Amino acid sequence: MNQLHSTNTQGALVSASADDTLHLWNLRQKRPAILHSLKFNRERITYCHLPFQSKWLYVGTERGNTHIVNIESFILSGYVIMWNKAIELSTKTHPGPVVHLSDSPRDEGKLLIGYENGTVVLWDLRSKRADLRVYYDEAIHSVDWHHEGKQFMCSHSDGSLTLWNLKSPSRPFQITIPHGKIQRDGKKPESCKPILKVEYKTCKSSEPFIIFSGGLSYDKACRRPSLTIMHGKAITVLEMDHPIVDFLTLCETPYPNEFQEPYAVVVLLEKDLIVVDLTQSNFPIFENPYPIDIHESPVTCTEYFADCPPDLIPVLYSVGAKHKKQGYSNKEWPISGGAWNLGTQTYPEIIITGHADGSIKFWDASAITLQMLYKLKTSKVFEKQKLGEGKPTAEIVEEDPFAIQMMYWCPESRIFCVAGVSAYVIVYRFSKHEVNTEIVSLEVRLQYDVEDIITPEPEIIPPFPDASSQLPSLRSLSGSTNTVACEGMMKDSIPCLSVKTRPVRMPPGYQAELVIQLVWVDGEPPQQITSLAVNSAYGLVAFGNCNGLAVVDFMQKTVLLSMGTIDLYGSSDPYQRQPRSPRKNKQFTADNFCMRGLSNFYPDLTKRIRTSYQSLTELTDSPVSLELERCKSPTSVKGSRKLSLPTDLKTDLDHVNGHCTSPTSQTCSSGKRLPNADVTKSNRRGPGRPPFRKAQSAACMEISLPVTTEVGYISRRAMLQQLHGVSTFSHDERHYAAYAWMDKENRENTFSRSRSSSVSSIDKESKEAITALYFMETFSRKNDSTVSPCLWAGTGLGMVLIISLNLPATEELRQTEPVMVSPSGTVLMLKGAVLTFSCLDCMGALIHPPYEVWRDPNSMDDSEKMRKRKLVMYSPSSSGDMGDHQFAVICSEKQAKVFSLPSQACLYVHNITETSFLLRADVVTLCNSICLACFCANGHIMAMSLPSLRPMLDVNYLPVTDMRIARTFCFTNEGQALYLSSPTEIQRLTYSQEMCDNLQDMLGDLFTPVETPEAQNRGFLKGLFGGSGQTFDREELFGEASAGKASRSLAQHIPGSGGIEGMKGAAGGVIGDLARARLALDERGQRLGELDEKTASMMASAEAFSKHAHELMLKYKDKKWYQF
Repeated sequence: MNQLHSTNTQGALVSASADDTLHLWNLRQKRPAILHSLKFNRERITYCHLPFQSKWLYVGTERGNTHIVNIESFILSGYVIMWNKAIELSTKTHPGPVVHLSDSPRDEGKLLIGYENGTVVLWDLRSKRADLRVYYDEAIHSVDWHHEGKQFMCSHSDGSLTLWNLKSPSRPFQITIPHGKIQRDGKKPESCKPILKVEYKTCKSSEPFIIFSGGLSYDKACRRPSLTIMHGKAITVLEMDHPIVDFLTLCETPYPNEFQEPYAVVVLLEKDLIVVDLTQSNFPIFENPYPIDIHESPVTCTEYFADCPPDLIPVLYSVGAKHKKQGYSNKEWPISGGAWNLGTQTYPEIIITGHADGSIKFWDASAITLQMLYKLKTSKVFEKQKLGEGKPTAEIVEEDPFAIQMMYWCPESRIFCVAGVSAYVIVYRFSKHEVNTEIVSLEVRLQYDVEDIITPEPEIIPPFPDASSQLPSLRSLSGSTNTVACEGMMKDSIPCLSVKTRPVRMPPGYQAELVIQLVWVDGEPPQQITSLAVNSAYGLVAFGNCNGLAVVDFMQKTVLLSMGTIDLYGSSDPYQRQPRSPRKNKQFTADNFCMRGLSNFYPDLTKRIRTSYQSLTELTDSPVSLELERCKSPTSVKGSRKLSLPTDLKTDLDHVNGHCTSPTSQTCSSGKRLPNADVTKSNRRGPGRPPFRKAQSAACMEISLPVTTEVGYISRRAMLQQLHGVSTFSHDERHYAAYAWMDKENRENTFSRSRSSSVSSIDKESKEAITALYFMETFSRKNDSTVSPCLWAGTGLGMVLIISLNLPATEELRQTEPVMVSPSGTVLMLKGAVLTFSCLDCMGALIHPPYEVWRDPNSMDDSEKMRKRKLVMYSPSSSGDMGDHQFAVICSEKQAKVFSLPSQACLYVHNITETSFLLRADVVTLCNSICLACFCANGHIMAMSLPSLRPMLDVNYLPVTDMRIARTFCFTNEGQALYLSSPTEIQRLTYSQEMCDNLQDMLGDLFTPVETPEAQNRGFLKGLFGGSGQTFDREELFGEASAGKASRSLAQHIPGSGGIEGMKGAAGGVIGDLARARLALDERGQRLGELDEKTASMMASAEAFSKHAHELMLKYKDKKWYQF
């Protein structure tokens, strides 16, 4: 879109696009639509001008011609100003494209035409000839009139401003280069950058404002884009964070022939919109009420909460207002068009976004609004790493070490917990009072002790490419790499970041209660956190990664459990795990890279993209058949390795943000990629292909495999090691970051082949990650008769483990006695990585986890401090009519199951997908019932009833073509969901019929009728001497009767779909008729109301006049003529 022009009080908008098409938009309906389009075929549009209260649009073209369009019918007039008629006949060169069009404030029949080469022509529309012409050596970028119509100002490509007087057009009245350095020898100031746009606005009581963009000196190349305001002798330069697209000065009057009295400047930037207050000398900006900067820092995760407690939004807004920046204008936001409609859906909604810089933003998303409430900076609890100290660092991520990876929020208790990419967890409590306190931190060792299998007779596979040989290419992609160890030193028990040890001032809002950090173990960096859960009633936080599970008591600040995943099974391990070889000494060199960084923590083993390692390698048990399968497999191509994607996944997954993300898109050492045809061919399953389950691992979706040996993968362990050898991924268009890491053990670039009879057995698996956690009160064992606090943990292999929690009996003992945490021995199984849990009572109603009612921990009220914790329990045992059993709902990336507790019998099972995998699943409430909502990688949104798991909805909505969608998609109550559709846009969607029916009423109105202000009275002298604007009949001059028809080949008229047809398409049938009738009634009622007001005003004036006339008559009734 190149230009926009409003028709003011008519509720329409004219746009000129880059494809040389004019569009007329109807803003009177809630969904703006195009009424007419006009496509120029032979000339390119360069500038448009729509005079105030006119229906004729002037259109300048690249050839230098000016055409006129009737915006009511969108038909070209036969009146054309040809470039060769506008310039002098003696001119031998083409003047260039039209860069400016405007009518004279003094006479609407005079049109000022500016050409690129420096020629300006004042064209008389009545006589069809040029009144005057001015010439300048420098190219023109913009022109603006003085309100009297006697002078105009031009901006030029050399950074100069020229002021011209119509009485002496031979040379400029004034030439200034605002940012040019004055030469000592009296020469012309040096040239500057072009001034792209200038506006010349006059004031009745002060000097005029000259506002322009650009024009800075060339010797300040590093300066940011700027807007310059000249008022009298003062010159103010406002530097912007982003390039300036356009700006517009807001004035007190819309009439161009009056004193403009500017009061603000609206500046449109590439990624923001700001408004500058001109009424104050320091030119502050207005506080923007609209969230233009949602992607101020790249969004890394999102959470969506509908129907949350109503007191949260006012509380968050009040504490957020205290944190806002100072220096804003004290006036209200000056743009007031349109109107909000809340509709019937008035429950509060909150969106939380986590960002790459460690910040977290809370947004009010009620109805269709989006207003930032509160911003939390998690990086403030850590010390800043000082560069250049030369000390060894334990950071595992060089760029964005504070990036938010996961969030967990309990709206009722206001407990908030975040997990970061640098393997830390922070627990926050909400307080309305400021406090100065030290931050308590805990360190947790969480490691995986089981080693790879080393058989007595290993068969050496030809080595993979040496990591050091790939290092330059990795650095060119990522920009930075990071080593896990320094020479002569092995890191152990060292956290990745340093928590502040001094007392920290914590303003009102969320205040850090506890920081938990995973530490390095025997030189191995801590692995990313893949699951997170908090319960305020229990006072516990649990988190897991690919090594195991940790449970921390944030009330007593102690670690209750830190155990590897295999150890959680105990004797209930359903797999037969074979003994492993002793641990080998780890030798770390500079070639060993640290754990993946921000670009890779989203997809691999996280809650956003679920990994099913079990389904990656469901191979046959026979080594002979395996060898035959490998030989016949089309993936065993010499010099390459491939994996298969689901056949129904879109090929757009192969390239995400410009980087190869599909395992089928191979990358050799020289950086070449296979053609698409070869990739498609390799995806086809041959008759002898190993039965991989479609390789739905997220890690597979983001890896470009290097060229390696000609043999296939003998074990999943070797495949994953090769898969994780090199990884590059750009997480969004704005923030490019890529990281690389090598396997944590130096295997001399070789892998050992196992002679085991079962290559798909669990002992070939890599680390089993904890993918889902959930606190609930339920039956932990089969023979339990009462419910008890439990922690349910789901793994990447589809296993569900129940952890028993033994809490102290009383509140007093809870502060001193330890909480006992131990595996119950109960193990349930599903297919695919576990995504989510939920619990229902015997009637099928959702059982919410217990929570603590919020109380201010820093309250100044003594009674508040001494008040005991108030716990809200949702236990079925608290009510006798709720039965003696429960339903446990568990959903994995492949299937959903409903178990009866305590019998642990599987009542319902539904295989959701075979060829794809789920990205997100949540149990949500919808129309006073509950359902399981799922989002699949192939783009399907599904909903199933609970507890019967009966499919109710299956819509092919949006194939996952961008990893941003996968990591930000989330469901919430009342049939709503959201995801980031672009780096700067949040897309909300609904699958609720009730919401769809009310959506039209919830939409806001863009057009609100405003009465046009009256023009100033023309004085007798001004009218006599032509001091005010003169009007003329454009219809008579440009109409078909006098100007004729334009050439049909010049432009093509295209009817739009935004009129009645557009409303029918949007609303449909009777609803559309009702909407149109309602709109017409509203407009008619408004006009009648305005007419009544005017009639009442006239009657009041008449009565006042009659009263004054009667009083005057009575006063002079008895007086003689000579007494006056």
